[in-house]
Amino acid sequence: MTLAVVTGASRGIGRATALELARRGVALALVGRASPEQDESAELARAAGAPDVQVFSCDLADGPKTESTALELAALAPGILINNAGVAPRLGVVETRRDQWDDTMAVNLRAPYLLCRAIVPAMLRAGRGRIVNVGSISATQGTARLSAYCASKWGLVGFTKSLAAELSDSGVVALCVLPGSAATRMLEGSGFPPRMTAEDVATTLVHYALDAPAAHNGAVIEMFGV
Repeated sequence: MTLAVVTGASRGIGRATALELARRGVALALVGRASPEQDESAELARAAGAPDVQVFSCDLADGPKTESTALELAALAPGILINNAGVAPRLGVVETRRDQWDDTMAVNLRAPYLLCRAIVPAMLRAGRGRIVNVGSISATQGTARLSAYCASKWGLVGFTKSLAAELSDSGVVALCVLPGSAATRMLEGSGFPPRMTAEDVATTLVHYALDAPAAHNGAVIEMFGV
């Protein structure tokens, strides 16, 4: 039975991805802050066909808690890791406080690193695994009032490419998907119209987690929308 770790599954792209994996018969470990929405995602995933669903309450901005949760997850030997959780404070550079910058980097960039650092050794021992990092089209451009978010997503691409180079010929694949404007709560109030659904992104993430050939190791897949 394949186990997939999905962060930020309480809503939006994360929930849609969890449900798509559930429909494919994949067991789930959902990671994020404790909330009724997270619990609802777990129930929906069970109803959608997931053979097992576990919920790990973790604020990914909390480094020590993320590290300890990552070790718990590594002990389960997951075959898939989807780093989806993200935050996007909409503030100008001058307005952004250091703690807001640091929290954005912690959730969007440090958490994927900590989860990969813990889980990759188990994947290497198994000789297989898929790591799908959810970036953003913002990783290819600068956007006013999104400096912390853009910087974190550019960093995630660099991290993914470096990890993929280390994983070459190991059977473990790391890649990054860069969605554009998806119809999620994060997009609300941004001024950008949605050009894709959360389900569009989820279908893409699951394709690379389950179906795409290992030759996609190190790939950066851009989604511009329709």
